[in-house]
Amino acid sequence: MVLRPLELVGGAATMGTMERHPDPEVTDQDRSPLRVGIIAPPWLPVPPVAYGGTENVLDILARGLVTAGADVVLVTTGDATCPVPRRWVFPRALGVGNGGVAEEACHVIGAYALLGDVDVVHDHSLVGPLYARSIPGPPVVTTNHGPFNEVLAPIYRAISQQMSVIAISSHQASEAVGVSIAAVIHHGIDVERIPFGDGTGGYAAFLGRMHPNKGVEEAIVAARTAGMPLRIAAKMSEPAEREYFMARVGPHLGGDIKYIGELSRAEKYDFLKDAVCLLNPIRWAEPFGMVMIEAMACGTPVVTNNRGSASEIVDDTETGFLCDDTDSLVKALRLVETLNRSRSREAVEQRFSSQRMAADHIALYRRAIAGGADCPDTDHLRHGARRIPQFEGGQHNHRSIKTPGSVLVT
Repeated sequence: MVLRPLELVGGAATMGTMERHPDPEVTDQDRSPLRVGIIAPPWLPVPPVAYGGTENVLDILARGLVTAGADVVLVTTGDATCPVPRRWVFPRALGVGNGGVAEEACHVIGAYALLGDVDVVHDHSLVGPLYARSIPGPPVVTTNHGPFNEVLAPIYRAISQQMSVIAISSHQASEAVGVSIAAVIHHGIDVERIPFGDGTGGYAAFLGRMHPNKGVEEAIVAARTAGMPLRIAAKMSEPAEREYFMARVGPHLGGDIKYIGELSRAEKYDFLKDAVCLLNPIRWAEPFGMVMIEAMACGTPVVTNNRGSASEIVDDTETGFLCDDTDSLVKALRLVETLNRSRSREAVEQRFSSQRMAADHIALYRRAIAGGADCPDTDHLRHGARRIPQFEGGQHNHRSIKTPGSVLVT
């Protein structure tokens, strides 16, 4: 089926389908003047049905901003269910791997046409900020959800010359060579919606996608050596993921090592709360690692390799263990049941709540609208995002575009 996302009528862009949910009922006194447009990528709906890290974050952020008093419009796909006012270009998510630059460009061009009435745009696409540099409109901020590697760093280096770039961990920001980072803002979650568990399932949980960088082979070796049952829940919908499973993972299953498939959002939390620990032996410098705070919110400590942002999330020997090799993973698995599970939950409540994430973003949005003043310092980047109090409403210059950051990593 050919999707017709954008129709041009008399030179003006109009949407083939569009849904706008009623705004939440709030009094004039409670209503914030801040109007935020969020642009999601077109690949998965918000929230995702199953696996989808970025889309899961955007669902939490959008709802958190509304709770904090902002008016939010989310440009996503027509099959999204996030309970905020939504607009879209494509009626259905395109699917990971089912589109490219042309589809993303079509999505973001339509998105910016739909967001001319907001105070600030938060763009989570890659093409969108590049396009936004060439058109008039409200200020734009963007988040890099991936690494600042040899492909993405030059793109964000160019973007950061005219708009605010957000990093999702201090480690990720430290690798943003030549990129001006406006803020480091850790992800957050709705802790109150997540069940707390006692880990009586008796197994270590692996949760992610079927990819070598996620460390599923290392998890199997460590769990088997430690005598710990392992349950593997992983996305395996793409050909490369299935090929990897058949060649490197499937042959090692058996006994107490079991693959249980991909889980829904509800199933995920039941899986995590019953686990003794999350076994997360990542093999790359993960920019954040949402699964770690999801597990900790369930009271489930995290056994992970000390790479990327792991040390910003896990407090070694308190909410989990930071490991360097297979031997230390095995040792951690044998000690993990001695940890107080309540400490993991408390750490998420204190540092990774959706309320904190929303407040940090609102502070940055207001700076972007004001012209980019008062950016964070390098100590902030080294030690993680600070809690920033929510600002009060005020008058904004909606046409201010250039919002340079102050932290330049060299």
